[in-house]
Amino acid sequence: MTMTSHKLARGSAPGSLTYRLTEELRRRIETGAIQPGDKLPTERALVDEFGVSRTVVREAIAGLRADRLVAARQGAGVFVLNRPVDSPILPPIPSRIDRISSIIEALELRTAVEIEAAALAATRSSPAQQMRVREAFTEFAHAVERGEGAEDADFAFHLSIADATNNALFREFLESLGKRTIPRNQIRDVGVVPLEYLQRILDEHSEIAEAICSCDAETASAAMRLHLRGSQERYKRLMYERP
Repeated sequence: MTMTSHKLARGSAPGSLTYRLTEELRRRIETGAIQPGDKLPTERALVDEFGVSRTVVREAIAGLRADRLVAARQGAGVFVLNRPVDSPILPPIPSRIDRISSIIEALELRTAVEIEAAALAATRSSPAQQMRVREAFTEFAHAVERGEGAEDADFAFHLSIADATNNALFREFLESLGKRTIPRNQIRDVGVVPLEYLQRILDEHSEIAEAICSCDAETASAAMRLHLRGSQERYKRLMYERP
């Protein structure tokens, strides 16, 4: 198959291109075309093969990383991880597709705001505010350990970052979203959220908190992007996979 046969359709919205590239790479991993331990093609190679921007490639890989399908090795590239094919990501949502759509819309809005909030928190936060971010992370971790859905603790973690920006409008923004801030609040009828999914969020929160408390704005914003973009991709797959 030639490279040009993989070009994604021009004129598609950026989010659609990201979704389609993510799914193509996921298909190659799940069918064994790319084996565990294999290195993904370079960013430049993917840009050339699929005819998309570097941003689309990076966001697609971020989605795969969020689902623990791949991991980056510093200076070496991005490699496919071992993962059971039937490992759950999210429980099915027995509801209308518009509810998933509204979840994605809220996540898109949060992404636009919270990436900058994480960077500002890393550069502006006081030691006391950094301590609160750590405490909020610990409270979330304990809630997960107790087998809870941890929606309130999750929200509190993001509020602690908003407070650490020293710009009151960031907290006001999250409070205006209310329960929509945490998608799990909108799918309570699903039942128990898989521990693997909560552990994934916990790991992502850990990276965000560590970067903020290390005053590393670039890493903090990248970690927040990975966290929220990954959530978007997971819910988009639920929407596209519905019959």
